[in-house]
Amino acid sequence: MGCRVTKSNKQQRMERERGPLCFSAAMRAALLIQRWYRQYVARLEMRRRCSWNIFQSIEYSGEQDHIKLYNFFGCLMDHFTPASSQKKLISHIFHESDAFQEMELERYFSSKNIEVPDVYSGPHLTFPLTISNVTVLVEAFKNKQKLHAHYVLRLLEKTLMLLRFLPNINHVSTCKYKEITICGDLHGHLEDLLLIFYKNGFPSAETPYVFNGDFVDRGKESIEILLVLFAFQLLYPHDVHLNRGNHEDHIVNLRYGFTKEVLGKYRVHGKQILRLLQKIFSWLPLVTVIDHKVLILHGGISDKTDLNLIAKLDRQRFVSAFRPMRGEASVRQEEAERDDGGDGRRRVQSLSYGTAVRLRPDLPRHSLHSASRREVGSVEEELSERRRLAGLSLTSEQGSAKVLQTDAWKQIVDVLWSDPMAQNGCVPNEVRGGGCYWGPDITQKVLDRHKLQLLIRSHECKQEGYEFCHNRRVLTIFSASNYYDVGSNRGAYIHLGPDHIPHFKPFQASQTTRELTLRQSVGRTERSALQALRMLLFTHKSELMREFHQHDLQHTGLISLRNWVVAMETVLHLSLPWRVLRSQLVSSTQDGMLNYDDWFNQLSITQLNAKIPNTSLLEILYKHHSNLETIFRMIDTDHSGLISFEEFHQTWKLLSSHLQTNISDKAISELAESIDFNKDGSIDINEFMEAFRLVEQSRAERKPSDKH
Repeated sequence: MGCRVTKSNKQQRMERERGPLCFSAAMRAALLIQRWYRQYVARLEMRRRCSWNIFQSIEYSGEQDHIKLYNFFGCLMDHFTPASSQKKLISHIFHESDAFQEMELERYFSSKNIEVPDVYSGPHLTFPLTISNVTVLVEAFKNKQKLHAHYVLRLLEKTLMLLRFLPNINHVSTCKYKEITICGDLHGHLEDLLLIFYKNGFPSAETPYVFNGDFVDRGKESIEILLVLFAFQLLYPHDVHLNRGNHEDHIVNLRYGFTKEVLGKYRVHGKQILRLLQKIFSWLPLVTVIDHKVLILHGGISDKTDLNLIAKLDRQRFVSAFRPMRGEASVRQEEAERDDGGDGRRRVQSLSYGTAVRLRPDLPRHSLHSASRREVGSVEEELSERRRLAGLSLTSEQGSAKVLQTDAWKQIVDVLWSDPMAQNGCVPNEVRGGGCYWGPDITQKVLDRHKLQLLIRSHECKQEGYEFCHNRRVLTIFSASNYYDVGSNRGAYIHLGPDHIPHFKPFQASQTTRELTLRQSVGRTERSALQALRMLLFTHKSELMREFHQHDLQHTGLISLRNWVVAMETVLHLSLPWRVLRSQLVSSTQDGMLNYDDWFNQLSITQLNAKIPNTSLLEILYKHHSNLETIFRMIDTDHSGLISFEEFHQTWKLLSSHLQTNISDKAISELAESIDFNKDGSIDINEFMEAFRLVEQSRAERKPSDKH
């Protein structure tokens, strides 16, 4: 028995001695695992942010390009002769045929003459709307059904009547509500809206909502979102509030998909629907204020923002932020703006700066038919001069009415297009090309002046769906999840109660994304972002090759990776971390040198949906396909989707003038004939754009790092 006691004591003594050592080893192992995991997550986060920067830089570059194109049209309208056929083709976007009398407009938009056939199986609406009508409508859209054009126009007619009675600034009180729900951009993502309703409840007298603009474009179900929101607003006009966004603009819609969506879904009555929506967009309120404490608007503010002036605007006269006045008033406005010398030139305005600028009196007028490269260059010089001069104040001789009109337009542009920045001050938003960047000092100045506590805005996609800045006095909310690609971002909405403290409700609409691990989600987003970037690199091949040759003075076909980084930013101006991206975009080097011809061949991009007679047009086609489609849709005034050979020719002339690129008449004619498949002398816009869409080659070999 004594032996057993002695053995037990030894074991106890050994365990006591070994215990601290085992515990210490376990702690070290746990710390190593924790450190490894943190580094792993940090690397994933870096990759996610890098992908995010790629998506956002490409998006803002496109917006800037669209504004530059429209500025070119503005300059064209001022400097080329009235006889110019190109000028006639685009004049309707400046002087709409909207100069109808109100009664004529009502007859044009009327739904009374549109019959609903017996075979129609979609939802039927009765007016005034009932909650049953609206829930049936939501369920129909959830099941991918389409509302008949008769009901669409009827719903839009009623919406326009309601909006005309609403002020520019809606004032909402939390007194009778427990909380108010605030949603940001939806961008045609109906799935996100339905998920918000599922989680938060339908809008009602007990569940009020503020939707902060950008309902349309980019997504595929923009018209459905509008119809649902308008229906709930008609049902609960005091509890559902819609602010206008920068995409509630028919000129923006030409580029970003909403025009194409409506015409695709409503081929017969699409034109009527679009024109009525154009009026509705101009009547959407600009601002919502909660309890005189919380300011809600789509884009932002500037050092000139004045809510008292915004409250007094005739907002419906500003149909588009791309021009100061709407059609009917434009003729009288143009007369008022003519120079005292009688030279007949209008003063034009820059979207970035929003102040009137007198054009140089010595600039000659030309027709595009005879425009040489030097003459086109003078147009670009004029645009540069306008940008340089923008920001100058109007003289007192130009009249207080003109000053008021200019200030009013500037107020709207800033509300719809601006973004916050970390630095103090207020500068033009050169990244988007419109509005301004404003700093925390401007936030404090504007909010304090109007005795406000918080500014809630949207306009920018955020990875978690929301983000604070400016000492938590500015809050961005974005409600379109998976905006750039599946897994790229969450959406979110806000609950705001009487204490004015926002409570965030993030969500992810895609079931696929919710099932992905963090590594899988980041990998998928990264691959999509890199492919978008490769597409962009391919479309800038000529400029990149010229830049590479500048660094390859010996014509070896090789450049250093350092010079590759310099060339990327010099040509693309995307402010991306090219050194970080280098390992993803450059697969092989020779002693630290890149063979740039081989590199372009490895980008995995090809054109192959159609054959073009002139292969030199390939790069131009894809690089400027958005501009080209925008011009097509501007010229297609009857929204038929067809343009004649002559219009096609003029379209290319406009594009080549804008790009300062010579495209021969022969090349344009051969291109037109090759894509007139049925030989009827007209070209289908949608078929044309699809025919020359670039696609990705499937790689036979992928790097192991690309497989996630």
